[in-house]
Amino acid sequence: MDGGKAGGGISATAGAVVFDRSNNGAGQTAGPVAAASNWTPPACYYAPKYTPEQLQKTLEPIWQAESTGYQWDAEQRDRYENGKPYKDFNKDKAGEGYWWDSYVTQGREGDPGALDCEADIFWVDTNDDPPADIPQAITPEILAQLAYAEIRVPTTEVDLAPANATKVNLPTWAWLDAAKFKPVSVTASVPLLGVQATTTAEPVSVKIDPGTADAQTYPASGVCELAGDRIGEPYAKGKAEQTPPCGVKYLRSSGNGSYQLRATVTWKIHWTGTGVDNEQTLPDGEFGGDQDVIVQEIQAVNR
Repeated sequence: MDGGKAGGGISATAGAVVFDRSNNGAGQTAGPVAAASNWTPPACYYAPKYTPEQLQKTLEPIWQAESTGYQWDAEQRDRYENGKPYKDFNKDKAGEGYWWDSYVTQGREGDPGALDCEADIFWVDTNDDPPADIPQAITPEILAQLAYAEIRVPTTEVDLAPANATKVNLPTWAWLDAAKFKPVSVTASVPLLGVQATTTAEPVSVKIDPGTADAQTYPASGVCELAGDRIGEPYAKGKAEQTPPCGVKYLRSSGNGSYQLRATVTWKIHWTGTGVDNEQTLPDGEFGGDQDVIVQEIQAVNR
């Protein structure tokens, strides 16, 4: 369970991972970035959970209840108490390491991937790496991926000119003040292990979807790249005859309604962490928003 506030500050998941969200996006319109590919951060992971005494207090009542079957109980007793391979819950190593167990990533409780962490509870000595054959064991890279899931970015509403309603065949300028879309970051750490990773998201472009096939985007791809401190270019008097570097031209009236223009910002994701010399990348993220655009016919005056 997350013990902190959703909006920011420092909070901890049960037992191991601590998140610092003080540089994260905030506000009611902020939301999680979704990877542009099919990649997702891990739904479960392994991290320190028990001291020797805590593991004993956790397992012995289960064995005594005999609710898990004699064979399973006997195998577990052999594994953790009878020296196959651990003896007496590793009490002779108290203070020299921790028992690691699985955690489900917050918000992924119903995800099928949450069932992927099936390894038995295992011991890791202080300053040792977790077993290489357990890919979900906490490392700086796993921490970076968990931090990715915590990143929040503002929803996207582009400025348009004309602002309230545009006309058929009239180029409509679109732009985004990049100052409103500053880089955001989340740091995930395991204080018990002295490892951490900071994952950062930076806006790089916005994709314009006019909400109808009867439209032409500028540029043709609909993708407007970040240039300096903004995406696109604000409309100014005297530019009516120019082609906007970012925008849309509607070819048909929206009638009595409106089109749903969707602007989706692509965020470049990268991370750094303990023992990592060079900046590492993660899949780009996306987050967008819809806005109404009224398109009117140009009224001709007959004389």
